[in-house]
Amino acid sequence: MKLWRLLVPVVAIAAALAVFLGIAFVAYTVGTGGGVYGTYGSCDAALRSSGALAGGRAGVTASTLSDEQRQNATTIIGVARDLGAPPRAWLVALATAMQESTLRNINYGDRDSLGLFQQRPSQGWGSPSQVTDPVYSTTIFIERLLEVPNWEGLPVTVAAQTVQRSAFPEAYAKWEPLASELVQQLADVANPAAACGPAVLAEGVARAAIGFALGELGKPYVWGATGPNTYDCSGLIMRAFQSAGINLPRVSRQQFYAGGHVPVAQAQPGDLLFYATDPSDPATIHHVTMYLGNDQMVEAPYTGEEVRVQPVPWDYHELVPLATRPGTTPNRA
Repeated sequence: MKLWRLLVPVVAIAAALAVFLGIAFVAYTVGTGGGVYGTYGSCDAALRSSGALAGGRAGVTASTLSDEQRQNATTIIGVARDLGAPPRAWLVALATAMQESTLRNINYGDRDSLGLFQQRPSQGWGSPSQVTDPVYSTTIFIERLLEVPNWEGLPVTVAAQTVQRSAFPEAYAKWEPLASELVQQLADVANPAAACGPAVLAEGVARAAIGFALGELGKPYVWGATGPNTYDCSGLIMRAFQSAGINLPRVSRQQFYAGGHVPVAQAQPGDLLFYATDPSDPATIHHVTMYLGNDQMVEAPYTGEEVRVQPVPWDYHELVPLATRPGTTPNRA
């Protein structure tokens, strides 16, 4: 009887661990189709949806746009094409204009922002009459986009944010499917995002890293520790991916640059999520976690806590809007 009482806690812990592993691996399989991690590249979100699915969470499709919106989309594509920009640039411009003005040439906005792209005369974009001219505003947007190093290898939302410097950089992502649909319909281009470089992990890497991290549940957080009995946040991540054959840098700020970036809304199991005092400045990153899928993450949080699984705080003000896919080719200059 005494032996049974001693075994009860052990059995309970083992059962809990099995549940966590099961959830994570099911999420991994669903999120990746059960095979290679990610069918699409880091910035190929626009290829995922078409027709009724386009617009994603935004709930908007090409068929629901007004004549004015479609005409402005046609103008953007035509100007970008005449400038010699590839279809991917058209897609970035359309997603940006949809977020900034819903593809309407408005004569008002935040502070002195005007036009399709909400460009500010006070910030050197041109005069009020220029930035409310769809041809001019598209031209200057495309010119500045093409000046961004490796812009074609960036996720659409990152490329748009680099040009626009928006206060809500992740907001562009939800318009990628609609922008892709518009390019396909209005310009007969099948794969406008195809020029983007891939960010695909080898089969089994995310599974192995997740399995390692979940195997460390309950171990205490100790600042500077890298296992095997205690961990800090980046120490846990480093060891998890080391077990999967990928060597990551030691600290969270360096781990942010150790792979391709995707908007957090497109995070897949195994991707890294970060907290920063200023989410727009990676130099202020101070915490890293691993996404498990199903809105869950595993982390070594802080002194006094243990390695644990927690819901992802998607609305947390310190959540960096880009996740890192470890071991893939960086898609930032």
